[in-house]
Amino acid sequence: MFQLTHLIALAEVQRTGSVTAAAHALNFTPSALSQQLSRLEAQTGAPVLERVGRGVRLTPEGLVLVRHAQEIQARLELARTEVAAVRGEVAGVLRVASFQTLLLDVVPRTVQALAGEHPALRVDLVHREVLPAIEGLLAHDFDLIVGEEFPGAPAAVIEGTHREDFLLDPLRLAVAREEAPALDGARLAELAGHRWVLDPARSPMGQWARSHCRAAGFEPVPGFEVTDPLLQVQLARTGLSPAFLPGLVGAEHLQGVSLLELPGRPHRRLYSLARTASVEAPAVLAFRRAMNAEAERSTPPAAVGAVRA
Repeated sequence: MFQLTHLIALAEVQRTGSVTAAAHALNFTPSALSQQLSRLEAQTGAPVLERVGRGVRLTPEGLVLVRHAQEIQARLELARTEVAAVRGEVAGVLRVASFQTLLLDVVPRTVQALAGEHPALRVDLVHREVLPAIEGLLAHDFDLIVGEEFPGAPAAVIEGTHREDFLLDPLRLAVAREEAPALDGARLAELAGHRWVLDPARSPMGQWARSHCRAAGFEPVPGFEVTDPLLQVQLARTGLSPAFLPGLVGAEHLQGVSLLELPGRPHRRLYSLARTASVEAPAVLAFRRAMNAEAERSTPPAAVGAVRA
């Protein structure tokens, strides 16, 4: 008889790519996890892992077991969801991962609204960028995450998850307020000589910003590479560099800064992602409803001019 814990351990090895990483994710020591896998091989009567260079990969027998392990996990989570739905009580702990701009406004207001409406529900928030958050969702570290999708870069479809879009967030150019009149109506390419405030090149925002500049005919020169939108605002405020900003950076943070519309009026699409088996869980439904309502109340600061292609 296979033990579920052993099957889950094998599934985690496949997800993370190594025994050490799987052990860390499951809060085991590597030796303890290896012992579980050895017992699973004894029960299977065949090896479930094979060494490849310095790493491991699953054998055909191991892949069969992982497929069933994933199905069992999904069925158990669905059972918990259906029991919670029958009870109808929005309670317990909901673990949510979100990136920074939503944590500045929409997500805290969502948690505040839920605290008044469902006092038996505790929402634990974790700051994570989208890709690490997805990994955490698949590993059951989080129950719900918030993602973002930029123009020209559709988010991948993640098997076993359910996506719900909730906001189109405009992307704009932030410049020092005293510089705005001279830039209003200018072509974006005329800013090519500036040193820019940019997110890291491999981040979704960083990739989009660079591709947007390239579409305007130039390669932006990064003067500052930072991920904190409030620091980006500060750098733009000083007049050192222009910065690309999402609309969710509210007006209260934009003193001394003007926003210019970009060619094509681009926007990012924000969505929440939950595991398919937990979509109907009362806590997940309640959080999504509350976040959608708070997002509708968010009004991006008005832009003062247009940058045309």
